[in-house]
Amino acid sequence: MSKRENENLESWKHIKELEKNGILKGDLKKLQDSGFHTVESIAYAPKKKLIETRGISQAKAEKIHGEAAKHVPLGFCSATDAYKMRQDLIYLTTGSSSLDKLIGGGIETGSITEVFGEFRTGKTQLCHTLSVTSQLLIKQGGGEGKVIYIDTEGCFRPERLASIAKRFNLNEQDVLDNVAFARAYNTEHQMSLLNQICAMMTEMRYALLIIDSATSLFRTDYIGRGELASRQQQLGLFMRNLQRIADEFGVAVLITNQVIAQVDGGSKFISDPKKPAGGNVIAHASQTRLQFKKGKGCNRICNIIDSPNLPTGEANFSISEAGIGDFIE
Repeated sequence: MSKRENENLESWKHIKELEKNGILKGDLKKLQDSGFHTVESIAYAPKKKLIETRGISQAKAEKIHGEAAKHVPLGFCSATDAYKMRQDLIYLTTGSSSLDKLIGGGIETGSITEVFGEFRTGKTQLCHTLSVTSQLLIKQGGGEGKVIYIDTEGCFRPERLASIAKRFNLNEQDVLDNVAFARAYNTEHQMSLLNQICAMMTEMRYALLIIDSATSLFRTDYIGRGELASRQQQLGLFMRNLQRIADEFGVAVLITNQVIAQVDGGSKFISDPKKPAGGNVIAHASQTRLQFKKGKGCNRICNIIDSPNLPTGEANFSISEAGIGDFIE
């Protein structure tokens, strides 16, 4: 890995750096207990969030936020500088050359990619494949980092990682050791895991965070129209925290999403009446939205639904024991 690539992956600063700016160790410990583990997390947070931490007064919050802002660029830069920064982004291969080409080289780091579709369209298989490819060298399409995998539906299968590792000539045990797995059982648990993730990412380098799926627990914990507003509010907070992790640590965030059937009168005029769950909250929070569809046999279809820089398009890929691969004739 080049020095430039290494800096791109580890551009964050640990919260302990603020001790050099005169911030008390005790106050930093309180902030860490509240989920603030980097200087960036403090600089990006509104001051009222710092004040919500027990023992942090408004005056302390003002000082801590001000000192953090000295370490983090929060002003304007030229479009040329922004362009150069995007040139340094790392893309994680999906295992399929046609799918990689469609999405601009692979799953983009530093942003949220959403994959939605019916059951058996390959969403979880993509998660398993990326759990392996993220550990490859950057020149091989990987991120040279570990993976965090949160499973909300009980579909994680470590034996799939072992079989996919063989395809890429990686040591099976090393691949398994490099994936941190957690099963989330409710939305509160799912939210609390994000705080643990921030702490973990300050200790080791991670290339990818997977949530499979992001919406399933919200759909079961909040039922009926009476709880719809609360559900969407909590879902929005969850997605905002995912974006914060992507911004702070430069990791790729991959979420899968379920689909729901449209039951209004206009659905009969739509060729595919199924739409992704989560509504506009998920739609606005995800930078890239991909739809997976079933094809013939082991083949599947991917369509780009939304992206700030990619044109709409379609790619065919396959699913096998070795994970996601190219289309099979």
